[in-house]
Amino acid sequence: MKSRALVTGAAGFVGANVCKALARQGRAVTGLDDFSAGSFKNLAGFSGDFVAADVFDAAVWGPRVGQVDAVFHQAAITDTTVMDQAKMMRVNAEAFYNLLEWAAKNKVKSVVYASSAGVYGDTPVPMRETAAHKPLNIYAFSKATMENIAADFPRRHPKSRMNIVGLRYFNVFGPGESFKGKAASMIWQLYLQMKAGKRPRVFEFGDQYRDFIYVKDVVAANVLAEKAKSGAYNVCTGRKTTFNEIIAALNAVLGARLEPDYFKNPYSFYQNETLGDPALARKALGFSAKFTAEAAIRDYLEGPAVPVGV
Repeated sequence: MKSRALVTGAAGFVGANVCKALARQGRAVTGLDDFSAGSFKNLAGFSGDFVAADVFDAAVWGPRVGQVDAVFHQAAITDTTVMDQAKMMRVNAEAFYNLLEWAAKNKVKSVVYASSAGVYGDTPVPMRETAAHKPLNIYAFSKATMENIAADFPRRHPKSRMNIVGLRYFNVFGPGESFKGKAASMIWQLYLQMKAGKRPRVFEFGDQYRDFIYVKDVVAANVLAEKAKSGAYNVCTGRKTTFNEIIAALNAVLGARLEPDYFKNPYSFYQNETLGDPALARKALGFSAKFTAEAAIRDYLEGPAVPVGV
């Protein structure tokens, strides 16, 4: 009998990539999404089942989904500009609580869920899992709350043996993100500017850096996490990539020589650097990112025709 998996947020960026990867492995996959943010176009080529429903309402979709071995929970509001605090907490944290209760009742073996490097806030780099939560916005707070809900699960269900693994995504980019518009990665935003022949606009002087991680590596981390012990782990490269380096890589892909258009940063709260420590994920999950940012950009943009929005 095929191993069965449920993927929430299945029409979203990471969720769609996870759905297709699991299906390629020969698993029976059911995608779940209410299309509040995702697009069906992300699921082109997906061979599994699909349920259109709000993950919050397990009583509605549970009977339709049936028994599964694992849940890959990607559903969330990921737009950090959303300021409706109650909505953010309901969609991200409360829905996750309901999902875990459903999973426990239905004897699911493993739940892998998307957390975020945002839980670290503006803490020193490299960011390690031993650091305390210091969220700077309601999105990050919702993800920190999800981790707290997961950590409290054994108290609520002392007889359960279900593993619950949180993955703290750093700066994810790659195929399937275009529908996110302004919330898509910095790499995608710069690509669109440069493809149109415009000089890429970045804050002075482009030496800010991120731990950019390719979505193919994020998918690999999800697959490995299914067999890991409960906990929260960084999904990162452990490498610094500056905006200037991204611009250079995009120029190489586009065959262009566009110089950066530097402008002053108007935000006092702007985070100039993010960098994760990959050591714990390497030890606990067996995960190491295979792509550098430069190699990922080539794989991403030199492949099949790149969609410019959906």
